[in-house]
Formats: sequence, structure tokens, C-alpha cells
Amino acid sequence: MSTRQTWSSRLTYILTVAGATIGFGATWRFPYLVGENGGGAYVLTFCLVMLLVGIPIILVENVIGRRAQSNSVDAFVRAGVDNGKKPSALWKIFGYTGLLGAFGILAYYMVIGGWVLSYIWHILLGAAGFAGGLDLSSPITKEVTEAFYADKIENSPFAIACFTFVFVLINWVILRKGVIEGIEKSVKYLMPALFLCLLVMVIRNLTLDNAMEGVRFYLTPDFSKITPKLLLDVLGQVFFALSLGFGVMITLSSHLNQKEDMVKTAVITGVINTLVAVMAGFMIFPSLFSANLAPDSGPSLVFKSLPIAFSEMFLGNFFAVVFFLLLIIAALTTSLTIYQVIISVLFERHRILLHRAINWVLGGVFVLGNIPCIMAYGPWRDVRILDRNIFDAFDFVSGNICFVITALGATLYVGWAMKQNAVAEIDNNGTMIHKSTGVWYALVRYIIPVVIVAIFAYGLRGFFA
Repeated sequence: MSTRQTWSSRLTYILTVAGATIGFGATWRFPYLVGENGGGAYVLTFCLVMLLVGIPIILVENVIGRRAQSNSVDAFVRAGVDNGKKPSALWKIFGYTGLLGAFGILAYYMVIGGWVLSYIWHILLGAAGFAGGLDLSSPITKEVTEAFYADKIENSPFAIACFTFVFVLINWVILRKGVIEGIEKSVKYLMPALFLCLLVMVIRNLTLDNAMEGVRFYLTPDFSKITPKLLLDVLGQVFFALSLGFGVMITLSSHLNQKEDMVKTAVITGVINTLVAVMAGFMIFPSLFSANLAPDSGPSLVFKSLPIAFSEMFLGNFFAVVFFLLLIIAALTTSLTIYQVIISVLFERHRILLHRAINWVLGGVFVLGNIPCIMAYGPWRDVRILDRNIFDAFDFVSGNICFVITALGATLYVGWAMKQNAVAEIDNNGTMIHKSTGVWYALVRYIIPVVIVAIFAYGLRGFFA
């Protein structure tokens, strides 16, 4: 453990964790869920749930990771060692469900990255006047964006496979340099670039005609919209947005300095994620209302509705490219850390050479996950799993089953296996006492497991839909 690499500073750790959590969850999934759930009511509920549930669970995974100083599977035993006595090896099951979930999310997540690269490429082609491009220099209609999506995304499996491969290759180049030389150093540049792109888009969209109508929709809560269904939807989004339940936080915090204040870093992580998600709404809803577009178009909002809004803007091609660059940067900072979860298990637990582990993980996910997800909208569109196409099945199983089971296992492990060792880890063995530790421990031990079970039961409704 003494030779394990640690983050060079709190800032680099926070930037890396922020990068891990600010992916498509904050920039794509959060805005369309806000649109589907009536705007301000969803935003308000999300902020409250992030504070009361999200941040405590970040601490759960941080405690396991830093105390264990190991990969996300072995951590479920090593973190609970007390006076030489180890917890049952059965706890490792939750490490493996996290790995399965990590594979599942990468299977379709990388493909969405391929879609984003395809949009950037075709917008650039359109701006240059080439045939087949998507020119947003003048207003276009919904029929144009739907035809483009059908032609260039759903019915172009080879092209999307190529764009996805490029995205995987970018991850490969960075991951081969290791946790500190690769992930940490890349995040130092990627996160400022992401924030700059986000700021540019927010400022531009808030100055559009009728932008304030979008802001009103976004921020004005309709309390009649706050229902048990909305609450559970928000809980699921908090898990997705914070990369909880698939070993990312455990893996990243295993490289955290023993003297670091985990409470402070967890709070900062939750706050940054919330701010970026909220800023993404300021980027999207003003542009939709400015172009008189419905905000409730669901997952297709980014790919079918927003290009119409960009086409109504001055310099529409430029701002569209900036927006999609923002998405791909956010996706990259997340995918790097999810890959690292699986790579670290192969490297540390199974003693596979690092470069070989990287090749196996990225190659295996591409062949067994990315290609089937790409084909799900083409030649394999009739293949159904759990009454879903392959793409949606990966999303459902990873997001509604694997992640939730792993988060539940982590919470039970901290509350009932680690017990006071978890409290000691939070308080740095008495050198950094926090008044909130007792409240956090009670939440983790008694309340949060019930909340997670509710999410799980709600998620499984899809089996009987």
C-alpha cells in the first residue's frame, strides 16, 4: 500500500472526481428529465436529494476506497479488516456487480460518444458546404433533424462504429499513461475546457430572444409535479450523475491521501456536479424556448431538438460545435474513470500487465458491448432482451439493477461490516473530527438502504411493464 500512487493535490482529485461525475448524466440526461418532468419541480427535488442522499453515498464509497487502498472488488474485504479479522469474502459479490454495471454502461456510453463525434463531423462538413453535412447556418425543421438522425445515426452502423472506435482510441491513449500521468494530467486540461465551453453556451443562450421563458420554465417549481414517481426518478438520476454503484468512487478514492478531508471533498464533488447540471439547463432551455421548441422531447432532445435551436442562432454552426465538444469532453472524463475500474481489477487482482489489461478491457467492451449497441439500431433492431433493444437493455440492466445492488451493498458494508472503522476513517482516526459524522453514520446504517431498496423496486417495474 505504501507504493500506491496518490493524487498530487486535493484540486486534481476533485477535478478528476468532478470529471467522472460530469458526463452525459449532467449534460444530456438531466436536461431531458427536467423537460419531461415539468421543469422547476424536478430541479428543486434534484438539489435536495443530492444534498441528503447523494453526498452521503459519495462518502460511503470514499470510505471503502481509501481505507482499502485497492481495486473495487478486493476493497469489499480489505476495508473491513479489524484487528486482523476479515469480513466474509461474499461481500466481494457487490464489487463484481459493480464491474458488470461498469461494462454495461460503457457498452452504450461509448456509442453515444460516437454519435456526438458524428454530429461534430457532419456540422463541420455542413459549415464547409460539403454534401451530406448538417448545415446550421440557416433555420432547419424538425423533419430535417429527424431525417439526419435516422440516416447518419440509426442507419449508418459502420460509420458510427468508426466514430465510436475513435472515441475508444482517445481513451486508450490516455489510459496507457496510468492514473496520475494519464487520467490526472488530462483532466487538468479537459475540465477547464469543459467549464469554458459551458460558460460560452450559457452566456450565448441567455441572450437569445424569449430566453427568459425558458428560464422561467426551468426554475419555477410546480409543486403538484412532485410525486413519488418524480422523487424516485430524481434518486435514480443522482446515482447516475454521481457515478455511484459501479466502483468509480471506490477506485478513485483508493488513490486519496490518508490526510485528506473526505467530508470536504465529498461536499465539493456534490456541489460541482449540481452546479454543472443546473448550468446545463441554462444552456439548453433558453435555446429551446427561443426557437419555440417543446422541452419534453425526451432522450432525443440533444440530438433532434437542439440542432433546430442552433440553426436559429447567429453563428449556429460554431455554437453547435462548441456544444457537442462540451458533451464529448464530459463523456471522456467519465469514460476514462469507468474503464479504470475494470482495468484496476485485472491489473491488481489478476496480475495482468497494465498495457495488456487496458487492451483487453477496451477491446472486449468494444466487441462485446459497443458493436451490439450500434447494431441495435440497424441490422439487429429486432433482437429483444427484456422487451428492449440491445442498447436499451444494457442501459436498463446496468442502471436499474447492477448500480443499485452495488450501492446497496456498499451502504450495508459500511454500516454493518465496517461499523466504527468507517467513522474512524471519516474522522481520520480522531485527528479530523466532524460534527456531522454521527448523523451520516445513522443515515448510512438505517435510512439510505431503505431509499436504495425503493429505487431498486421502482426500477424493476420495467420487468412487468
